[in-house]
Amino acid sequence: YLEFLEDARWEYLEDSGDIDAFQALGLAWVIVNINISYRNAATMGQTLAIETQLSTVGNKSAVFHQAIRVKDTDILVAEADITFVVLDQKTGKAIAIEGEIKERMQQHLHSRGEELN
Repeated sequence: YLEFLEDARWEYLEDSGDIDAFQALGLAWVIVNINISYRNAATMGQTLAIETQLSTVGNKSAVFHQAIRVKDTDILVAEADITFVVLDQKTGKAIAIEGEIKERMQQHLHSRGEELN
């Protein structure tokens, strides 16, 4: 399930244009912690829906919350909180999340779903 979550985050960031925008500034989003809870098994042939939401934007880090469900049901397969920092690619150090960067990230404080077969 961890790979499904990563793919959904990448798609989310690509669709939003954030990958290109942050790369243009010499910045990257780097995961520093993942907490995942497995709730139910998914079986072959089931279609999964992944909900991706930026749930928190702080001054030093931000958190994505993701949930995997069996499509068209309330069956929760797994959920995760993924904490990341914004990294200056030149210095290799995390930077404060402020100003224009924070404003851009705060625009994403809403849900988005994706289907996986």
